[in-house]
Amino acid sequence: MTRDADAAVKAATLVEALPWLERFHGRTVVVKYGGHAMADESLRTAFAEDVVFLRYAGIRVVVVHGGGPQINAALDRMGIEPVFTGGLRVTTPETMDVVGMVLVGQVQRDIVGLLNAHGPFAVGISGEDARLFTAVRRGAFVDGEEVDLGLVGDVTSVDPGVVAGLLADGRIPVVSSVSRGEDGGVFNVNADTAAASLAVALGAEKLVVLTDVEGLYADWPAKSDGPKSHAQSTDVISQLSAAELDVLLPTLSEGMVPKMEACLRAVRGGVAGAHVLDGRVPHALLLEVFTDSGIGTMVVP
Repeated sequence: MTRDADAAVKAATLVEALPWLERFHGRTVVVKYGGHAMADESLRTAFAEDVVFLRYAGIRVVVVHGGGPQINAALDRMGIEPVFTGGLRVTTPETMDVVGMVLVGQVQRDIVGLLNAHGPFAVGISGEDARLFTAVRRGAFVDGEEVDLGLVGDVTSVDPGVVAGLLADGRIPVVSSVSRGEDGGVFNVNADTAAASLAVALGAEKLVVLTDVEGLYADWPAKSDGPKSHAQSTDVISQLSAAELDVLLPTLSEGMVPKMEACLRAVRGGVAGAHVLDGRVPHALLLEVFTDSGIGTMVVP
């Protein structure tokens, strides 16, 4: 490609982004960051670049992060066997100590460092700070029977004041989902759920969930495991309504349920659109926000 042709391609890309820049300038986008995108160095760098680009474009970005692989690695080092049921981590008091240590003390600091390599933007907070999230113990049903998840919580209220203050100051809040209980104590709250609750409380324009699949497949879960061929990739549902997703939810695999439930919670709470994107695609966030076609699956009210 000649230099002039290369410049023309770049100019066309910027022009395509213009209406989206106009639409989202000053709006809030909540991004749930997790999965493979957190482990691959090139994807970590691309994610940080995307978030800071959005900040420079005048978009108010909040990052809510997970850390499942890092928690599992820490538990393994301590000889504690991770247990999951209903797609959620069974959290004993011993496990809760590790969850808090890893999410707040390791993963969050790492993300803040990645973002702050580009400027003094990121500030790390947890759901406990200023009572951002208040949670109650939640259970789960497996094969029709209720199971005890331990110190796993569900968000009952959000006080977004501390996050709104940081956004008004031009910062990028990086939020871990460890939350305060209604009667004290600490709960492990699923990061997808926390991100959706925060998006609703902030009146966000978008919730974006980065995950390890291309989106929601039309014949899920048949296409969920193993490499995808080009033909299979066309089976991703590009858009569906909250009502359509409600019907599909009982058929989804355990790992996908919290993500799609989060999308449902967000759009029913007033968020204009919730997106599940493949975090393994470099710059997936920019492709979704600033291009006409977008990627992944979008849930609308």
